[in-house]
Amino acid sequence: MQWNFAKATWALFICMTGFTACHSLQFEAPEESYALSPPAAWKASAKGNQGKISQGWLSDFHDPRMKAVVDRAMAQNQDLAAAAARMQEAEYLRIAGKSRGLPNVLLSSSGAYSMSGNGPAESSESERYGLNLSASWEVDVWKRLRDLNQADDADMASVRALYRGARLSLAASAAKSWCNLIAAEQQLNLSKVILDSFERNLRISERNYVGTGQGSLDVQFGRTNVAAARRSLEASIQARDEAARTLEVLCGDYPAGSSRAGSELPVLKKGVPAGIPAGLVERRPDLAAARERIFATAKRADASRKNLLPNIRLTGGGGNTVSNFNNLLDPSYLAASVAASLAQTVYSGGELSNVARASVERNKAVINDYCQTALEAFREVESTLSADTSLASQEVFLMTEVEQAQLAEKQSTRDYADGIEGSDILDVLEAQRRDNNARLSLIRLRNQRLQNRIDLHLALGGDFRTEDSAK
Repeated sequence: MQWNFAKATWALFICMTGFTACHSLQFEAPEESYALSPPAAWKASAKGNQGKISQGWLSDFHDPRMKAVVDRAMAQNQDLAAAAARMQEAEYLRIAGKSRGLPNVLLSSSGAYSMSGNGPAESSESERYGLNLSASWEVDVWKRLRDLNQADDADMASVRALYRGARLSLAASAAKSWCNLIAAEQQLNLSKVILDSFERNLRISERNYVGTGQGSLDVQFGRTNVAAARRSLEASIQARDEAARTLEVLCGDYPAGSSRAGSELPVLKKGVPAGIPAGLVERRPDLAAARERIFATAKRADASRKNLLPNIRLTGGGGNTVSNFNNLLDPSYLAASVAASLAQTVYSGGELSNVARASVERNKAVINDYCQTALEAFREVESTLSADTSLASQEVFLMTEVEQAQLAEKQSTRDYADGIEGSDILDVLEAQRRDNNARLSLIRLRNQRLQNRIDLHLALGGDFRTEDSAK
């Protein structure tokens, strides 16, 4: 009898499998990976510079205080701490998902007491006690549960990549904020120098006016410039304090605006090396996370297709129900059962098949997202490489401009102070305007170069050589 039951069960299983397997194979198989095709070499990379490539991108800036600021941000930043907690949350959920392939065991107990009256006769009482242990387990014949576990693993790898991206982004933001604070300090110092020079001009104009009775317009110009310089100084103080607050928040400190930086911006002693491997861009955290999402959606698409196949579940249980509590653990009252079930959805309004089709389309969408992210990554690298070369050239020209503007300002001021014929306050003001603008532009350009170099490391996902993913 048992043998006939087993044969009948397997025959039914084979028939159902054959029917549904043909139905499930009609869906397009998802893609588990996508090969990225980076350029052989970056079009905008420098030529003829085969110097040693830095191991860590922060060391390119030769500023220990910048490194200390980044370390403090890594240790104290609240957003990064939240990202770490979310990563740990994802890890616990991944571990919880592994339980889908393990047996589910349930222990239950019950107790009941009842009393019923019977008119003048003596009332009756009864007790019932039960203790039951049941277990069920889905047999992963089609590896559907394994697919889901692998998808969860890929999701976890994606979360880790995003966390690595958060660390890289925070390091870049802290380094850029440090440079911004120094630039703000330099602009503040320049504002003080400009105010001092305008006050000197005003004193000269006032002296000439008192001595000759001429040049009242020069005095008015001088007072106007001093007032404008004082206003500019106040604006520079506000900008410096705001830059300090931005850095303090990144470092997890109260934004009091009291942080101060050095007076000199970091110096880029080396240019971008030639021959940067284009494949480095593949280590970018956003691309690494996108690759893991491709694999995860492929595995979930496989699992959705396998939902169309029969489900096999083993169940078993044991326990007893007695009227005397003392007999609750007596083995002679034990009853046990073992069963196997084979279930197949015959009709659900197309739900399972449409879910399977949707999961395949989701896989295609993620692949397209990955390709678009890669194109954006290539654009960022090419743009920052091109800007690095252009900004370096601009700095050379701007340094010449600053040098000549300073010479002209000194000469015009000296001529005006000495009362040389043909010199007037307008020449002095124009020379000072050019000098001030040139020096301010140099501060901004040097900071822009540093910001762009940091953006280049951000676009590449790290330094100029390490191909392995950052840990």
